Amino acid sequence: MQPLAESTPVHSRRTTARHGPSVKWFLLFWVMMIGFGIYAVYSYTNHLKQQVLSELSTQSQQQLTVLKSDYEAKISVLSSEVKDLQDTVQSFNELLTFTKDNASAKTDNSNKLYTQLSEVRKQLDVLKKKMDLLK
Repeated sequence: MQPLAESTPVHSRRTTARHGPSVKWFLLFWVMMIGFGIYAVYSYTNHLKQQVLSELSTQSQQQLTVLKSDYEAKISVLSSEVKDLQDTVQSFNELLTFTKDNASAKTDNSNKLYTQLSEVRKQLDVLKKKMDLLK
């Protein structure tokens, strides 16, 4: 029985020697797999972040274009209204000058023209304020 007793410790040393490197390789494999997984997640999140940023940039450019065209349309409408009002004020001034020159003691039309002129100037001031707000 002696030879049998000697072979058992040698056998246990051999199994330990065999399992030692395979455990190391197994652990190394899982550590590398975890590392690759972390790298893949990091790369994918960076890719998604870049994709979202580019989509947001495109959307904001489209919205800015729409706002710019709307703003320019409003400015052109207000400019035309201001020009019309300025023409109206100018014609009222000419009419007022004419009536002042031709006014007599019997007529009181000049007060009516002054009232109309002040109303037109108020409207012109309101439109100018709107235009300044849009700018």
